[in-house]
Amino acid sequence: MTSALGPSWLDAQHLIETFGLLGIVAIIFAECGLLLGFFLPGDTLLFSAGVLVQRDTFHQPLWLIIGLQCIAAIAGNQVGYEIGRRGGPAVFTRPDSRLFRPEYVERTSQFFTRYGPAAIVLGRFVPVVRTFITVMAGAARMDYRLYTIYTVLGGIFWATSVTLLGYFLGNVDFIANNIELLLLLGVSMSVVPVLAQLVLRRRQPKPRD
Repeated sequence: MTSALGPSWLDAQHLIETFGLLGIVAIIFAECGLLLGFFLPGDTLLFSAGVLVQRDTFHQPLWLIIGLQCIAAIAGNQVGYEIGRRGGPAVFTRPDSRLFRPEYVERTSQFFTRYGPAAIVLGRFVPVVRTFITVMAGAARMDYRLYTIYTVLGGIFWATSVTLLGYFLGNVDFIANNIELLLLLGVSMSVVPVLAQLVLRRRQPKPRD
């Protein structure tokens, strides 16, 4: 497996071989809960872990990998919610920041508005949105009990499904060698409706005073 996108040090196989299971857990936690983790390759990491277990090059029990990934994803989201709840709008009102760009916030806001609480589950499968949606839920003071239910369901579904997908498709050479491109295609298909809605809304004439 080679990295088709991004710097080589973000290659999922390289990260797994270098940092092992604890590294995977730390990266998933950071991407799901810490704003600075939005650039980390969460989807690719999960998928690659499944592929490497199938190919017997990552010697860890599949059930243990999935279990720890679920815990890391859920725990990360809890931290993200607290960041949003405590930091509030101040987290998103930094126009000169190179990290917290307005388009990230606007894209996440559109996703959250369109799907409501279900966005906590659906957003798991959309990079950038996955990181910012939990912070936005906290900033919006989403009911914590409802949020926790959705984030537990989303964390389990995301970590389990993507890892198992990699495991069951791990013997297909084309898939194993083009993980990033295939995941990018899948992400693009999920993001297109949100971006289309955003473009249409921007094109609507503004009401005159």
